[in-house]
Formats: sequence, C-alpha cells, structure tokens
Amino acid sequence: MSVIPAQFRVSDELRAATAAKAEAAKTLLAQIARDFSPATFANSLGAEDMVLTDLIVKAGLPIEIFSLDTGRLPLETYDLMAAVQQHYGLKLKVFYPRHDLTEEYVRANGINAFYESIELRKGCCYVRKVEPLQRALAGKQAWITGMRAQQAATRDGLAVRLFDETNGLEKFNPLADWSEKEVWAYLLDNGVPYNKLHDQFYPSIGCAPCTRSVTPGEDIRSGRWWWENPETKECGLHKK
Repeated sequence: MSVIPAQFRVSDELRAATAAKAEAAKTLLAQIARDFSPATFANSLGAEDMVLTDLIVKAGLPIEIFSLDTGRLPLETYDLMAAVQQHYGLKLKVFYPRHDLTEEYVRANGINAFYESIELRKGCCYVRKVEPLQRALAGKQAWITGMRAQQAATRDGLAVRLFDETNGLEKFNPLADWSEKEVWAYLLDNGVPYNKLHDQFYPSIGCAPCTRSVTPGEDIRSGRWWWENPETKECGLHKK
C-alpha cells in the first residue's frame, strides 16, 4: 500500500530500523566518494532521491548531484528544485534534452506520440532522459541512484552494487533494500523537503503526461505509463 505522507506516523520501531539503514547508506556513500571519484548522484527528485540528497549534503561528501529536466516535468517538481536550493544551499546541476533531437522527434511523431506505442514512448524517453544521462555520466567512475527493489516488477532482486555495461561505470543503489515506510520515516523525521504531489497520491513521479495519481493500495508504479504492462515500465535509464 502506498504511504500517504499526511497520514503517516513513524513508530519507535520503524524509526530505529530506519536510522540503522541510514547509517549504513551513509557509510556506503562515503566509500563511494573515496574509492570512485568522481562519483555522481542522479537525483530524480522523488522521495528516495531526497533521502540520498539529505545524506550526501549533511555529510559534506564530494559527490556531484544532478537532475534531468525533460522539459515536461510537473510544476511541483520545479518547486522542489527551488526548495532544494533554499533548504540546502544546493544548486542542482541540471541537464536538458538536446533541442535538435527533441524537435526531430516531435516533428516526426507528434507532441504526445508516446501514448501510441511502447516504441514511440521509449523513443521519447531516449531523447528526453537517456541521452542527457549519458552526458551527465561522461567521465564519471560511479553513479548513484535512489532505486529500491520493492518499487516495481522490473526492479525485483535489485543489487546494491553492479557494473553498468551500457555507460561503463559502477552503479550503486544504496536504498535497494529500503521499504517505502522507511523512506518516509527518514524524510519526516529529518524535515526533508519532498515533492508535494506525494500528498496527492503520486508515489512515483516522472514527466507530467506520463504520471497520474493512484488509488491507495495500488502498486507504487501503477501511475507511471499506466497504459503499459508492468514488465515494460522503464524508460531506458536503468537496464537490467
């Protein structure tokens, strides 16, 4: 069941379990900063990524933090970008789609062609996400994500560390074994800013046209690309 922040209460037991996992994640992040410099963190501005942002900034770790602005993000996501700067004094390094590729895609297929087929949806994701990510990761030894194994069928068995053959670097998922409740326990206990769409039943947030709210009890990722089967719900950033 998706956790709704406004209704969520943190028990002492959950608080203790979350604190232990946070210490373990912080230790791993410090090791990454030490052994895989330069390392970078891809912050998609979801709840999990705000946990990692808080851990990295408070520990003063030399890990770059960047975001991808696809050009079709919800207003609430841009508001969170501004809140991150105000709360942490952190200006995110933002990567944008190449205008020539975006224009070519829209002219050939239409502004909302991603609804028409998986192929066209993945083509849009490539232009707006995958290609900018490739530029963001260039020259890095490791990249860090906020992915969790429980988020989707496509992420079952997610490892904390693996080698990303596509981009040629180490990939770390420090929150791989975290539950959604642990994520929210950390955010609420530490006063971490988060995307206000989470309060409106949006547990997973991407581009505005491809994200909708879910009914409590639905799968966490059911609001992403809801017209597709669960097995196809990845944008190409994270290949198994």
